[in-house]
Order: sequence, then structure tokens, then C-alpha cells
Amino acid sequence: MPSSAPVSSDAVNALNESERKRIEAKSALFAPPTPVTEDGRRELVGLSREELAEVLTEIGEKPFRAKQLWHWIYHQGVTDFSRMSTIARPLQAKLEKHFIVGRPSLTTQQTSKDDTRKFLFRFRDGQEAETVYIPDRREDRGAVCISSQVGCTLSCTFCHTGTQKLVRNLGAAEIVGQFMAARDSYGEWPSPKGDTPRLLSTIVLMGMGEPLYNYENVAKAMKIIMDGEGIALSRRRITLSTSGVVPMMDRCGDELGINLAISLHAVRNDLRDQLVPLNRKYPIEELMAACHRYPAASNSRRITFEYIMIRDVNDSDAEARELVRLIRGLPAKVNLIPFNPWPGSDFRPSTRERLASFAQIVMDAGYAAPIRMPRGKDILAACGQLKTQSERKRQAESRRNEA
Repeated sequence: MPSSAPVSSDAVNALNESERKRIEAKSALFAPPTPVTEDGRRELVGLSREELAEVLTEIGEKPFRAKQLWHWIYHQGVTDFSRMSTIARPLQAKLEKHFIVGRPSLTTQQTSKDDTRKFLFRFRDGQEAETVYIPDRREDRGAVCISSQVGCTLSCTFCHTGTQKLVRNLGAAEIVGQFMAARDSYGEWPSPKGDTPRLLSTIVLMGMGEPLYNYENVAKAMKIIMDGEGIALSRRRITLSTSGVVPMMDRCGDELGINLAISLHAVRNDLRDQLVPLNRKYPIEELMAACHRYPAASNSRRITFEYIMIRDVNDSDAEARELVRLIRGLPAKVNLIPFNPWPGSDFRPSTRERLASFAQIVMDAGYAAPIRMPRGKDILAACGQLKTQSERKRQAESRRNEA
């Protein structure tokens, strides 16, 4: 167990700086395309306030116009300049000539019997990623599960998305656009203010990809979403899930302060090396030390440890007790997730008895350990499966066209 003694941020940054630069350099190799349409218009979604003011200055407009546009784009959810009533018509036409307020296009939308809704969005270059809205079972609110990459670079053996090679990172516009398009689907505009209930009340960065391998775009998107004059979602309502990119965890904690979830899935390095290959670079000891450093962690904002329960692989009582030892001293909770079978995988979900026994050991130690039952099984199958089906369909159509 790593020591929970405080480590100075200067020392940690000095140790991690070269590794951060390596990660950022690799991320740049998978950069998204420039957010410009074929006719040369610039996408405004995904620009920071400063960038929005700059592009307006470039077309001869005063920077204060950025505040007006920000309100219409992110508070009102308007995509048509002609509907921005506080902007004079000549300027509406000028904006239409130079810019676009877009959304990813919808390839597929499916709604489950339990009201879970899954979207497959297509971006301008034809690439696709999935977004899921998971409603709360008891209240009129729910989580939007957002993707950060097309495909994934981690190759976790239990994960269907891990079978899809990383194609590229998603840009800030594409990340924010997923949430905005989901809101379009439910008509939740303008953005609710204050204590007004929100149907789309939280964001979980748990979709396709490893968010911390696309940190710059993810951070930019989340800062836009947290801005109080737009979508205005609190940092307490946003959770980033990582497999353990330790150097970027520190940066995320310092700069964003959003909630953290760790895809743990094993309590021994030898097993986690197999299930989550990233562990070979950042083993459990380093990962847990980074969790102890994470500045946003508190009793009211616990770190979530996600643990896929795989029969006869990682679900023994001994492993439950070791999990308790690992998280001791952290404000933490554990989400136990029955493995969701997908074609080509040899893994099986743990039995109900094993789930119950494992959960009881964790709860007896004083930690919440809910068993997160699968939602939308009739439409979701495994994460990434809609994209796989879409690619197969497109490949089949291409072969027919060539025949």
C-alpha cells in the first residue's frame, strides 16, 4: 500500500513533466481535423470565449459580440443565426456567411425498454462515436455518457471498444456537441438555471476512448460546459473515468477539479497487466498514490473505483479484501459492474452469489459498493457495438457498390 503522506505538487510535477510531454506529443499524432466545413465556414461550437472573440475580430466585429453568441449557442441551444433575436439582421447574415453552429449528425438512435437512449453520432470526416443517456430510475434526471476518442488505444481485454483501434481524438466541438445533441433530443433548452431540475443532469466521460490521452480537447470541452453563462453544469456534476494515466490525473485535478473514476478491475499487478495493459506502465502502486494526491477528492466527492466482475477471474473474497486494503484512507466508493458479454469474448459475468459476497465484504469495511446492473441491454450490448455494426454495414455497402 502506498504511503498517504503528502507529496508536494512541485515534486510530482517535476517527476511527471517529461511523461506529460510524451503523452501530449503522442496525442497530437491523433489530432482531430480542423473544424471547418467544406465551404470554408468555421465551427463556433468548441471555441473558448477568447477564441470566439478573436474570430469575430477577424471579420471586423467587436469582441463584445462573443458574449451574445455564447448565450445563444450554449444557453439557448440555437443553431440558426436568424433565430438570434438580439443580433441585427445584417450581422446575422454576416455570421451565416463565415460561421456555423453545428451538431454531429445522427447515424442511429435507439431507446431501450428502460428508457436508456443510445446515439451513434457521425462527424464531418465520416468517423463515428457513441453517446448514451442513462436516466435515473427514481427521479427526472440522468447521466450523459460521452466519448472522447474514435476507438481506443488501451486494448483492455474485457472491453468491446478495446477491440477497435484508435482512429483519432475527438475535438472540443465534437465532445461538447455530443452533450448538446443529446439535449436537442430531449428538448432541454434553454439551459436550466440555479436549482431548476435538469433531465440531463450529469456528464460521465466513460464512453469510447481514454479521456486523459486526449486531455487538451477534453479539458477545453469541459471548461465550456462548466461556464456559468452557458450550459453551466457544475464540476461536481462531471466525472472523468480513466484507466490510470497517472501524470495526466494530476493535471486534471489541478486544472479541472472534476470528479474522478478509476477503471480498476483488478487488485494485483499481474492480473491487471492482463486486463488493463496500461498497468504495465503505471502499476497499481503509482495509480493509488495519484488517487491520494487528487485534490478534488473529499467525503462529499468520493473517488469511484469501477470494478468489472468477471467469473473466476477477479471476483474472489480474497480480492474483495485486497480491494478494501488498497482504498483504505481514501474517500471512495466502489461500483461493481457485472461483465457484459460481447461476441468474441471468453469472459463470463460473476454469479449473483459471488457479486453479493464481494459487495458485502466491501460494505462491511465501510465503503458503498452498489452493484451496477446493466441498463438498456436490449439496445446496448457492449460499449462500442453500435459503431462496429455501422462499420460492418458501410463496408458491406461498399463491397456491393464495387461488385
